[in-house]
Amino acid sequence: MEKIKFIETFSVAEFKAQKGINKIEVKQNHRTGKCFFTYGFEVGAVSEKFIKGEISQPVISQVCVQETGDMFYLLHQKGEGGAPVLATL
Repeated sequence: MEKIKFIETFSVAEFKAQKGINKIEVKQNHRTGKCFFTYGFEVGAVSEKFIKGEISQPVISQVCVQETGDMFYLLHQKGEGGAPVLATL
């Protein structure tokens, strides 16, 4: 897997408010089995943990592929991304 750098992370509600949308749809590519999400006419990536039912606290991060500089949004479990959550206050 390519190394990615997490730029900024949003709650789902914050992301929807920022983008001016009222829903996010998670879909699955029937050929590859990979999931993705749509918001308006845009598309983002979804962690492989989603299909396994391992996302209980979803967040959306803007990430950058370190080798190419490509940037995209990734829906994933809160706390993923290199820094473990030690406490939630």
